Amino acid sequence: MNDYRLYLFDFDYTLANSEAGILKCFHLALRGAGYPDVADDAIRRTIGLPMADAVQQIIKGTKEEARAFIEAYRPLADRYMTEGTVFFPRALETLRALKKRGAKIAIVSNKTGSRIQEKFDRDGARDCVDLIVGSDEGIAPKPAPDGLCHAIKRFGVPKDAALYTGDSTVDAAAAAHAGIDFAAVLTGATRADAFAAYPHVLLLDGVEGLLVR
Repeated sequence: MNDYRLYLFDFDYTLANSEAGILKCFHLALRGAGYPDVADDAIRRTIGLPMADAVQQIIKGTKEEARAFIEAYRPLADRYMTEGTVFFPRALETLRALKKRGAKIAIVSNKTGSRIQEKFDRDGARDCVDLIVGSDEGIAPKPAPDGLCHAIKRFGVPKDAALYTGDSTVDAAAAAHAGIDFAAVLTGATRADAFAAYPHVLLLDGVEGLLVR
């Protein structure tokens, strides 16, 4: 495998399980806005999508209705999201080990970057990451490659020295559009066979698999 100098990661279902927080916020927001509730699995399938796309899938509404729903969702996320998010058991260990090898670490996510930073801060893990590119950066969301390209440019590495690791086909498509290698992890809601249609150099049970390749 390449000697990567920049390891880029998705966040939800890749480094951390925020399912409890996301499910709670969606159920409360649906109830508060008068929408019928939906099954947990329907919400799980939207994790990792741009928020507007996720909401439209769930409420089956217009873009305007989705924007109104997001406004109602946001204060709930401020209250419940970080406490409902846990890092996968070896995620932080993996990030620290990669940094010890001299690599840079960046997160490129469709989640709000400030919320990701809050989780790292609360867990005393600020040292694990060099850059977070989230939905509050004003950069086009995945599957557009803009966030990945922004991080690569920031660190000044060639594309063949960067690896993006994620749990969804949205992540795989973003890596393909950016022209960089992709490692798929099976810690999310996407099955292994779904990645067959996308270029990938690794298929892992979790991010810790990067340490033994």
